[in-house]
Amino acid sequence: MSNQLTRRDFAIRSAGFGLALGLTPAAALAEAEQASRSETSPAVADPYSLVDPELLPVLKQFPAFDLSLEMAVKFRETPGMPPLPAPAPQPVERHIPGPPGAPQVRLWVVDPAPSEKGKPVLLHMHGGGFMMTDPFLMPRLQGIATDCHCVVVSVDYRLAPETRYPGSLEDNYAALKWVHAHAEELGIDRSRIALGGESAGGTHAASLAIHARARNEVPIVFQLLIYPALDDRTGSTRHAPPGSGQFMWNAGANRLAWSSLLGVPAGSSKVPAAAVPARVASVAGLPPAWIGVGAIDLFAEEDMEYARRLVHAGVATGLLVVRGAYHGFDLLVPDAEASKQFSASWKSALRKAFVARTGH
Repeated sequence: MSNQLTRRDFAIRSAGFGLALGLTPAAALAEAEQASRSETSPAVADPYSLVDPELLPVLKQFPAFDLSLEMAVKFRETPGMPPLPAPAPQPVERHIPGPPGAPQVRLWVVDPAPSEKGKPVLLHMHGGGFMMTDPFLMPRLQGIATDCHCVVVSVDYRLAPETRYPGSLEDNYAALKWVHAHAEELGIDRSRIALGGESAGGTHAASLAIHARARNEVPIVFQLLIYPALDDRTGSTRHAPPGSGQFMWNAGANRLAWSSLLGVPAGSSKVPAAAVPARVASVAGLPPAWIGVGAIDLFAEEDMEYARRLVHAGVATGLLVVRGAYHGFDLLVPDAEASKQFSASWKSALRKAFVARTGH
């Protein structure tokens, strides 16, 4: 499929996209570095031996890349992939009021059937390590809208480090409130609102679900968490398992990303519990969830632990751990069998969540 080559070449060429960076902490975040006793996971003799053979050739093509905070900001200028041409539904740019005292929030709305009413909606948050955008965003939004027959509204939230917590959360909540209030205009069923995202976008989705539970203003039917970062302590005060986090997103990247978002050192006692899903005292009453992650992703252990907590709290939860898969594997090698099964799983889970709500 030609889209695979396009996506692969794009990723290798841009090499700064938030799902595929080995970032090193900037001097301004030196305190975060001091909070860590380990740079990476415990060594394995040959980390490549853990990788699914179908996912290996592209991984080996990908350039090793260490990036400072300044360079991460620079990579925001990397142009993204254009939207798929018609008949794929086309993204429409919208601007809505932001949180009090903050700028407007830009949204991308993709509607697969503009003439239909009562459609479900996915409020989507993009990945990019909290600091960057997602170059694959437009084709992804179109694919979700088409395959899951739902309106997709993606939030262009403010980025770290210029905007610290809770700025991006407030942007996402403003978008959630707007979607709920404008259900008739958008042709959606306000009782079928799901939240979702990839990597840092999954973090934002999980945090938004927690925040929406506390505010109790907008009901959420489902949370779709695709290899989310859920614990700032991973890679700083907590070791990752052997072999995890060796590729695409490592411990240094995680410290920089979380410290940039939080404005305090990742893994430290200064981190507010409400800002990190794994630190939230109770997950009871959260929406049903699907969590998916690669077995050698840095986030594998924290994602499994979050799923365990949800299950223990009585939250209907699906968990998929993909053998031999690294962070962002489905983006870099979309036609690999593991990638196709992974995508099919989360799309099926999203469709079922929407149908379960309607009862037919």
